[in-house]
Amino acid sequence: MRRFQFAIRASQSQAKISRNFSDLCRRSYSQIQPQSERPSFGIAFDIDGVILRGSTPIGGSPQALRRLYHEDGTLKIPFLFLTNGGGVPESKRASELSELLGVHISPLQVVQGHSPFREMVNRFKDELIVAVGKGEPANVMSEYGFRKVLSIDEYASYFSGIDPLSSYKTWGVKQPHNKKCNSEDTHPRFDVYLDRVKGVFVVSDPVDWGRDIQVLCDILRTGGLPGKERGHQPPLYFASDDLEYQAVFPSERLGMGAFRIALESIFNTVHDNPLEYMSIGKPNPFVFKNAEAVLAKLISNIYHVQDSTVEGRAHSFNTFYMIGDNPKVDINGATKAGRPWFSILTRTGVFRGKDNHTQFPADMVVDTVEEAIDHILRKECK
Repeated sequence: MRRFQFAIRASQSQAKISRNFSDLCRRSYSQIQPQSERPSFGIAFDIDGVILRGSTPIGGSPQALRRLYHEDGTLKIPFLFLTNGGGVPESKRASELSELLGVHISPLQVVQGHSPFREMVNRFKDELIVAVGKGEPANVMSEYGFRKVLSIDEYASYFSGIDPLSSYKTWGVKQPHNKKCNSEDTHPRFDVYLDRVKGVFVVSDPVDWGRDIQVLCDILRTGGLPGKERGHQPPLYFASDDLEYQAVFPSERLGMGAFRIALESIFNTVHDNPLEYMSIGKPNPFVFKNAEAVLAKLISNIYHVQDSTVEGRAHSFNTFYMIGDNPKVDINGATKAGRPWFSILTRTGVFRGKDNHTQFPADMVVDTVEEAIDHILRKECK
């Protein structure tokens, strides 16, 4: 197994922060004025198991988040959602979160597991790539600027018999070509029978594991052209490597990391060379460095400055708070990122322990995200 490190290009423009924020915070949180001193801290929230369970807010998240806004609804404290989840464009996810939580969330505040894929556009812009996962994986990649992208649903639909179990499946996929994959009327949008797949991106959790593992093995073993002779493996990228995550069901659900293990085990059994891949997302420390750059950008947006520097000096935060429910992902990632990251572990998701996690201990353990926000604002506004 070969792993790669993925460096996310973090913004180099950051702003100087005022040291007099304590005077400002003596007033109630709702009275902080945007034209006053800039806050010296930023917050990153995980979503599943911290803010939401499925589509239901948990842990007092709506009222907790409202404390980070002014009375007129404008952002007061810079915060973002740092999640390994995804499958839809950041703009759509921001709209969904805004409706569920009752506050305005901008696309800039949503950093999903696949968000760093946009940094790879220059390499694959005009190459045929396949996007895997639930939701709208091909649309996500198209919005990032990739010009020749097909979802694995659509790609598989062009190859008759590539999924030997398709006739036994009672569900369907939302691709227009699937209903006529054996018809002469099938017209691929790209020449999939001659153009090799140059890259595979697992954007979100795959839905049909059996078919996807089969098709990915076909693509990866043949150098990007299923049904042909074996060739050099195209690059394979995973948006995250979460083994488990908290969803609606009481116990944890298998995530993208479990799919990666299954694919890797099978590929390494049927192929001479081990699977090569790159996993990004939390706990990769570069994801947290990217989050720092986004929080600095939010500061510049809140205070209507052209960049996040003052008098040529970089804007610096005293503390970045990571609030998560998964010790292996959220807490481990914040620990790897180092100071000024401060990790807070909630008991509303994957973690349910009474005491701190043994292997990946957080800086603080709380019951809910509302309790975490209460602690942060009391500490920063003392």
